Formats: sequence, C-alpha cells, structure tokens
Amino acid sequence: MKQEFSFWNTEAIFYHLYPLGLCGAPEQNDFSTAPEPRLEAVHAWVDHIAELGCTAVYLGPVFESGSHGYDTADYLTVDRRLGTNENLKAVIAHFHSKGVKVVLDAVFNHVGRHFYAFRDLMQYGESSVYRHWFSGVNFGLRSPKGDNFTYETWNGHYELVKLNLQQAEVKAHIFKAVQQWVEEFGIDGLRLDAADVMDTDFLQELSGFCHRLRPDFWLLGEVIHGDYRKWANPQMLDSVTNYECYKGLYSSHNDRNYFEIAWSLNRQFGSQGIYKHLQLYSFADNHDVNRIGSTLQNPAHLYPLHALLYTMPGIPSIYYGSEWGIPGTKLPHTDAPLRPALPAPDQVHPKQHPDLAEVIRNFARIRKTHRALQHGAYEQVHVAQEQLAFMRCTAQETILVAVNAADTPVELMLKVALADESKLVNLLDPSQAFTVKEAKVQLPVPSNWVSILLVV
Repeated sequence: MKQEFSFWNTEAIFYHLYPLGLCGAPEQNDFSTAPEPRLEAVHAWVDHIAELGCTAVYLGPVFESGSHGYDTADYLTVDRRLGTNENLKAVIAHFHSKGVKVVLDAVFNHVGRHFYAFRDLMQYGESSVYRHWFSGVNFGLRSPKGDNFTYETWNGHYELVKLNLQQAEVKAHIFKAVQQWVEEFGIDGLRLDAADVMDTDFLQELSGFCHRLRPDFWLLGEVIHGDYRKWANPQMLDSVTNYECYKGLYSSHNDRNYFEIAWSLNRQFGSQGIYKHLQLYSFADNHDVNRIGSTLQNPAHLYPLHALLYTMPGIPSIYYGSEWGIPGTKLPHTDAPLRPALPAPDQVHPKQHPDLAEVIRNFARIRKTHRALQHGAYEQVHVAQEQLAFMRCTAQETILVAVNAADTPVELMLKVALADESKLVNLLDPSQAFTVKEAKVQLPVPSNWVSILLVV
C-alpha cells in the first residue's frame, strides 16, 4: 500500500501536449530515417505553459512507435520522428527549470506489431521465446493481418497487440523502462493508456514499483466508464480521467441544462459523493475527442465552461491550443484534426478566441492561491437551466462560485449557510463585495461569466 504523502498533483494544473502532432511528425514511422529533433519545438512552449499557470505537463507518447504513438515499438528509445533520448531529456529539464512537473504517456496494455518481441513471434511462431508475452495467442487460427496465429488486441485493432501483463518477463521489461524514464529523464509520473482494460494485479505491482522509486510519483489512469474507485485507490492509481464530468461540461452548455453537470458533481463530490476523497483528472478535450472549440454550439460558453473546470473539484487540464479555442473535429478515418501541428505560441494564427488564454490564466491564479478551490468540500447552492452556484470550503476558507451560461445577465438570490453580515468579495473584481442578509446573498452575474466570491 502506498504511504500517505502530500502529492504535488493534488494542487496541479495540467497542460496536455501531443508531441507527434504538435511537432509535425510524419504520420508513419519508416524505422530507417535518422532521428529528427522535432521535440526541440516544445521548448518554445515551456514559458507559455508556465505563464498560463500550469504546474504540470502531460506529454503524449514519445517513444518509438509505428504511427500515432500508441503502437509502441521500443519503450527505451525516443521516437526517431521526434528526436533522441537526449532531446527528451533536455525538454524535461527545461520544464523542471520552470517548476513544471512532467508526466509521460505510458502504453503498457498493448504494443505495435513492430515491437521486437512480436516480430520474433511473427518470425518463429510457436518456437518464439516470446509467445507467452502476448494475450490470447492461438496457433489454431489466423489473424486478419495474415499471421499464422491470432491474438488479443485493444478494442479489435490488430495493429495493437495486447501484452500478457501477468507474464514475469513482460513485467520486468516494463519496469525496466519505467526505471529508465525516472532515472534518465527525471519524469514525475505516468498517464496509463487504456488503464480500464489492464490487469489490475499488474497495476498494483506497477504502483508499488513506481512509489518505491519515487514516493511522490503520480499515476493517472485512462478510464472511460465504471466506478473510478476500482482504479483510483491506495493500492493502485492516484487518479483517473473524469470522463463523466467531461461529458457533463459540454452537454450541459449545449443543452442549456446545468442540471446534468450539477447531478454529476453532487454524485461525485457532494456530502455523500462517492469520489469526494479523490482528485480526478478534469478536462474539456484531449487527443481522442473533438476539441471544445468545435464541440460547443455557442462559443461564448467557453468562458463559463472553463470557469467550472477551474473551480470544481479535481485536477484541471488544458489541451494544447484549446486555450485559444482552436477547432478540431474527428474525421471518419483519422484523429489528425485533433492533433494539429502548431508553431510557437506567439505564432499561432488565427487564435479564434485570443482573450480566452488570459481568462484561463486568471482562473489559474485564483485556483492556485485559494486552497478551498484545490481541496475544499463541494456543496451545491443553486441550480437552474443556465445557472449553477456552489460552495468550496475548507476549515479556513469558503468560496462561493456562481456561473451563468445565459446570454443575458442574471440577478441571483442565493440561500447560503453563512452568518448575517458576512462579506463576499469577488476575486475576479475585488471592487465588488456583497453582504449576507438573513442567510441570503444577492448576486449579479454577467452573461456567460462567473462570480468567484471569497467569504471574508
């Protein structure tokens, strides 16, 4: 079991980069071209990420793979389309010099067909010493790829060969890679791809191994459905992706129905919330889903949505480029529009919503300076179709958040469990202060905006 530490991540604000896309790497790896140091382009983003208020960066897959990075060919060598191990080491050192932690994408559920052990299996068949490294190998059937055997995959994709994570040599190989990433690159954590279909005994062993290497090492799991406590618990992972609230964040705006996100926040973090002791990873978009700039039907909703992202319980994350609301929608046979090549931040044009980054920076500033927004309990105060108000409270601090997604300003009369004559100061405009009278406070909230009020 992990020891209890004050993990840096519980107060983190993440920025998510997908290096193969950002750096304009070729879609396919020819496995023969000399390494091209495209990762050097990430250096131009470090200051921007730190100035945006982010304290950690999640780097998408960076190790040798065949195409999108989730088909690993070599866990120990940086993808030649991005550069060399030295290039990655320099990028991570640059982030660390700005106080930004680095979490790498770890794809341990499956590998690509170019992975050396699978190539051996293809060549030697039943004689391969690696035949037990993969799940469901059956020499009585042929795979759709023409192999003289078949095997388990991730989600039916035969380019993604499922590893046998109960096999001792497989675990030893993965743990060797993790140790190298920690000792050579100095990473601070891992985001585990497809954690929801991985062997849970393996996840427990991995957790123990990582936390023996570094007690404050952080493990995030990609989990889409199910009870997040199955994976996020003291024996296994520190956090998982909060896809329930990801869905609620955008559809509550598109449907003009804040009852949806309010229901999820209550279920997860309210007084009887099933995840109120967890810090789940909150996001509005990522490399697998349409960009929030394209998902929202009303672009003005980018502002209340990000206000919720930064004030609700959890660990907020921004996907590269979405701080300007750039668009991106999946196509039938490719996710490339979600993962565009971008130049240095000051050269990104057009920025569809150029003021959004400054708004997000301000939300980050407030979140970082108020522990109630980082660790406080959640209590709903008011919900209507286009308005949501809630308290975040610690023993020392209380903050009231009121969000308005309507196209017109509103005047809310909120019942609050605060003493009469309590003052509430708007952290976004400290010239605004409000007084509690008879356990109520009257608040104006501009259209598509938020009031974040500190009780003083």
